[in-house]
Amino acid sequence: MMIKLLLSVSLLTCTVADKKEAKIKNEMEGFAVIELFTSEGCSSCPSADKLLETIDKEYAGKNVLVLSYHVDYWNKLGWKDEFSNAENTARQNYYANHFRLNSIYTPQAVVNGTTEFVGSDRNKMTKTIEQSKKINKTITLSASVDNNKVMVDYKVNDQSGGESMLIALVQKQATTEVKRGENGGRKLHHINIVREFQLVKNKSNIEFELPGEKNNFFIVALLQNEGTGSIDGYSQTAIK
Repeated sequence: MMIKLLLSVSLLTCTVADKKEAKIKNEMEGFAVIELFTSEGCSSCPSADKLLETIDKEYAGKNVLVLSYHVDYWNKLGWKDEFSNAENTARQNYYANHFRLNSIYTPQAVVNGTTEFVGSDRNKMTKTIEQSKKINKTITLSASVDNNKVMVDYKVNDQSGGESMLIALVQKQATTEVKRGENGGRKLHHINIVREFQLVKNKSNIEFELPGEKNNFFIVALLQNEGTGSIDGYSQTAIK
């Protein structure tokens, strides 16, 4: 009995140590945040949406976060994307100014705020992820729900004056049967949909209205350099 008990304790100790070592190794290898600008009204976007889901699965546990921003400028062409909003389009315009682009387009992917390309380009995406991984700044993040209100708290140990925090309410997945427009008749599946976000600086009491079951949502924090556009840290948390 004593031998079996010692063996069990030893195995448990090894498991805890292995998990801690894996966590440290992951942090040292750095992170990558992929932001995809997409629309249900764009015929070129479903392939990018599918690639985003593939990347999410292939890089599971490797500090790679994928986010989907549905823009609103396709809505006037026959189909209104229920996940789209003007704030997502404004964020894409921010990147267009940063990258000095003549116009915005879909599908567009941005990795760590520093590289942009066509969001359906798998080779470019995987190559950019590996090249863009960087050491993560520590962000402490928590979220809870009360009366359908999600309340978020965050803290950054080394936030500079030139950095702002993007706090986003993200829906894990959704499926839409598109009735009209360029994707009329198709059933589209989406993951990690940014439903709402706030850009904040040293702000507390951040709140979101929860549009569905809390198990299908989580909170993301992105620490971004306002001048360079570089994302210097990220964190995500479940809603308790």
